[in-house]
Amino acid sequence: MAPVKILIASILVITASLCWVSSADSPEAAFVKKTISAHKIVIFSKSYCPYCKRAKAAFKELNQVPFVVELDERDDGWSIQDAMSEIVGRRTVPQVFINGKHIGGSDDTVEAYQSGELAKLLGIKEEVKDDL
Repeated sequence: MAPVKILIASILVITASLCWVSSADSPEAAFVKKTISAHKIVIFSKSYCPYCKRAKAAFKELNQVPFVVELDERDDGWSIQDAMSEIVGRRTVPQVFINGKHIGGSDDTVEAYQSGELAKLLGIKEEVKDDL
């Protein structure tokens, strides 16, 4: 099962990279790219979304403070979400990035947290994990 997950993750990274290069350079796409490259941890989120809250909780457990873009609190949030779809192939929230790398959504982030991969990506020592 693990090799399948690795293969799927690799395909998603390659697809996201290809989309990144080919996406239209709208102001929203430029904002997404600039934000991702300017911050260690970025979460594109909606403030009321329970899945977004789960993803944010994983970083809180690791004492990390992500840069969060709350799309529902921005006038251009819908357009940013469209740009996100062009860049990573997903329109859903949350979308999480670490060091410019697309991690995925809530389930991907929580899985990475529980497996220790999230701490490894962040370069921090693993601690005992509570369920989120």
